[in-house]
Amino acid sequence: MALHEHRTECSYSRFILRLKRAFHMFAGGLAVFFLILAASPQSASAKEGDTERGRAVYEKRCWWCHGPEGDGDGPAAEFVNPPPRDLAFGLYKWKSTPFDEYSPSDEDFERMIAGGPHNGTPGWDGMSQTSMPGWGVVMTPGDIKDMTAYLRSLSGLERAEMSAVSLVGKIGPGPESIERGRELFKDRCAECHGTEGRGDGTKKLRDDWGARTWPRDLTKGWTFRAGSRPEDIYTRVTVGIPGTQMPSFADPFSNKAMTEEERWDVANYVASLDEPSQRPVPETVLKAVKVEGSLPLTHSSRLWDPAPEANYFLFPQIIAGDKAYTPSLDSISIKALHNGKEAAFLLEWNDPTNSMPWDPKAVEIADGQLFPDGAAIQFPAGEVKGGRPYFGMGDGRKPVVIWRWKGPEDEPGKESFGILKARGFERLSRKTVSEDAGFEASGVYENGRWRVVMKGPVNHENGPAFEEGAFTPVAFALWDGSNGDNKGRHVMTGWEWARLEKETRGPSYIWPFAAGGLVLAAEMLWLFLGRGRKD
Repeated sequence: MALHEHRTECSYSRFILRLKRAFHMFAGGLAVFFLILAASPQSASAKEGDTERGRAVYEKRCWWCHGPEGDGDGPAAEFVNPPPRDLAFGLYKWKSTPFDEYSPSDEDFERMIAGGPHNGTPGWDGMSQTSMPGWGVVMTPGDIKDMTAYLRSLSGLERAEMSAVSLVGKIGPGPESIERGRELFKDRCAECHGTEGRGDGTKKLRDDWGARTWPRDLTKGWTFRAGSRPEDIYTRVTVGIPGTQMPSFADPFSNKAMTEEERWDVANYVASLDEPSQRPVPETVLKAVKVEGSLPLTHSSRLWDPAPEANYFLFPQIIAGDKAYTPSLDSISIKALHNGKEAAFLLEWNDPTNSMPWDPKAVEIADGQLFPDGAAIQFPAGEVKGGRPYFGMGDGRKPVVIWRWKGPEDEPGKESFGILKARGFERLSRKTVSEDAGFEASGVYENGRWRVVMKGPVNHENGPAFEEGAFTPVAFALWDGSNGDNKGRHVMTGWEWARLEKETRGPSYIWPFAAGGLVLAAEMLWLFLGRGRKD
């Protein structure tokens, strides 16, 4: 269905909802009278919650974003992405009832409000990648039931007439099912989610409220808002996500409809794309492995193999200047090497677009003005004495050095790399560097993932003051040019810790040969002993 047609349908649905709400108010007195006659107050309250008590909880906790009447127009609404749900409209994305059932179930409401584990699956700690927290830590189960009743009253939604999508026909995630799902995914899903599932499709998407949306990165199961098990994904493929371009693949009138078995195959394949090793872990130390010889400038070098990966969450820069209220990047993975004289860092992150300002297709997909993508590493300038510099580009007393890489700006392959010295957001000076001085950087974008290597000398006026075995502060920043990121508008980490290992490690491909040698020696010994017994 075309987007304008879908919006027309949603407007019509909203009119119907308002009409139903008015009818409910008119018939309220009669309804209450018959409810008193038909059922005890205790049982009604226990099952459906109390609307007035729910209103009191809402006014205390929720109106700041969702507005006094639930229209999504609270004082904080303009600063959050995606925008707060219009609760008076009554269109909810995350439901388990069939695609042709408008209303979520009570259980859906309670999960959305409470957050926390969804059937034991991580990812329901609030609405991931939104400003909606998990209220289960401050609301009682009774409060949540009352809130459910109040939210229904805001839009006139009746309780769902249908139960949740059936999971009875579940197909296990075996190799055959996953392979069938892979082929179906390429045909039905890759246009938006990309061939590797990293959300790097070729469409510019907006939801029915006009907000810019990016396809889900399916390799990050911890970001799924409705669970990442095959059962959860099957439910989403079956129901769709109302108000967005994610359709129901169970809708028989859709030209992309799939059978129940096909939907299970796709769910099993999508679940297999999850990369839990990429999930950020707080307080991770970045360990720079010591190697012999020169350091690599390409991400494909085998020298990176023994280096452990450190994964960090990114948060938007909202401290000074042009603030980033609508981030599109959420995490970064780092590896580090050193040889005693220089250090190299491999930065990897998933980005839905390769931001190429000279490319018409990239310009079309971008949200506003298009800038090149970028990355930066920040170090304290000199030794750290008396505490670390301010993490936001240092200050007058404690400056920082920043290695800044930018993707091509006006033609393919024309990357840039420079050094900045900062004494705060407004006090920047650029340092001229050259390959002869040992400062180099190189980046490659492929299937929704950037891999950028930066390297330079240590204990240099333009480099980090590293000492082997000691802990040194380091921070990272990223720019998504298709999201309008430029200059101070970006995502970043706080200070993390890096440590240069003292002992040299060989590349990891030595170990398979060593293991093979041991196995061969054991077999020779076994043959020798066996022949000796025969003799």
